[in-house]
Amino acid sequence: MALKIHRDPKKIALIGVPSSAGSHGPGAERAPAALRAAGLIARLEALGFEVTDHGDTPSFAYQPDEEHPRARNTRAVVEAMTALRLKAEAAVKSGALLLILGGDCAITPGTITAIRRYYRDAGVFWMDRDADLNTPQTTPSGCVHGMTVAHLTGRGAPEIVRFAAEMPMVRDPNVALFGLERMDPPEEQTLTASTIRAYHAPDILRRGPAASAREALERIHAGQIPFVLHYDVDVISAPDFTACGFPAEGTLTAAHIRDALAEVVAAPQLLAIELCEYFPERDADGSAARFLVGLFAEALAARLFALTQPKEAAQPEAQAQAREPAAASAAAASVGATAGAAAAIPSVGSASAAAGASPAPATAPEAESSAAPAPAAAAPEASSGPASAVAETPVSSDSPAPTEAPASAETPAAQEAASRGDSAETETVTAPSGDPNESPNE
Repeated sequence: MALKIHRDPKKIALIGVPSSAGSHGPGAERAPAALRAAGLIARLEALGFEVTDHGDTPSFAYQPDEEHPRARNTRAVVEAMTALRLKAEAAVKSGALLLILGGDCAITPGTITAIRRYYRDAGVFWMDRDADLNTPQTTPSGCVHGMTVAHLTGRGAPEIVRFAAEMPMVRDPNVALFGLERMDPPEEQTLTASTIRAYHAPDILRRGPAASAREALERIHAGQIPFVLHYDVDVISAPDFTACGFPAEGTLTAAHIRDALAEVVAAPQLLAIELCEYFPERDADGSAARFLVGLFAEALAARLFALTQPKEAAQPEAQAQAREPAAASAAAASVGATAGAAAAIPSVGSASAAAGASPAPATAPEAESSAAPAPAAAAPEASSGPASAVAETPVSSDSPAPTEAPASAETPAAQEAASRGDSAETETVTAPSGDPNESPNE
């Protein structure tokens, strides 16, 4: 029996996952509360979204767990993923876009298994400076958040690899690692031997963030299958962002990430966003939290306008709307100076440092590997990007072609509606009610 899922671009389902069980220490479990306190819901509602707050899963704080040094706190990580899966399944069924507030990066299997409850395949756009491809055999720290991509793709701790009925949870060609700057040697070997799509920060800078993001979306088949955007806040280099576990100087600035996010969040097949690894204790004045709220409010406003209005007018008006500061957070969370300008998002590192909130980065024990690169010189992005593509493994021939057209804003009917100026507020997909092996009418 098929289940009709009516995906409504105006609906957002908010879920908090206050867990640092997979991290290197406590701190990230306080992020969901801090982001809500920064005005996230009010900001989204002001933009026209209908936000349903599903509350938080049970809290799990980091413990040293010396009994399991190769995969610390695995039991708590699995419990956190299970609680997330239950909430996320209901949210996916409602047709809303999931906005999941971590917590650490170990939570993603909970999101993916919820999506695969209704959809045959799923992809992951992993925006993070770390590859998170370690396993219990290769990890230098035992922290599970540095193994998440390995677990998703069928490598690593058996109790997490087997978390989903279907293994792997995500096929290698449907994963893009975007913003890479730190990898351990075993992770590099795994990446080289796989068909995972890798986008290193210097290559993104050379090609252009927007062009690189568009290519990555195409290569993980994001036009045909639903996908999750996983956002680790450390993808933005210091000093632009420092309220994270391992702040470090690097290549990608807040402006670069804003440009890439605009492309990813606008994709109609995006089903969930995970915002992870924000450390409120390193954000004494709350400016980093307000920055994150503004960053995602801008991208989500552009998505809403693009999916409900004629495409020709979507981008400028959505950006202008998102950059109107909310009354409660105007001073620190503005993401643009004027409605028509494409100004870069301001740095939050200096404000946090002035407040004494950002201590010197600790030595990274996990996928945050030994040497942080020196900052690369920023190159201006061309509108279409240079002719050369990012050097990586070509698209695998084992990637399945969809048997039916995706039921999204890219269908012929939606395109026709857009050309007429009609509003396409709801799309319908037919999904299997119980068996993820049955293909939805995607």
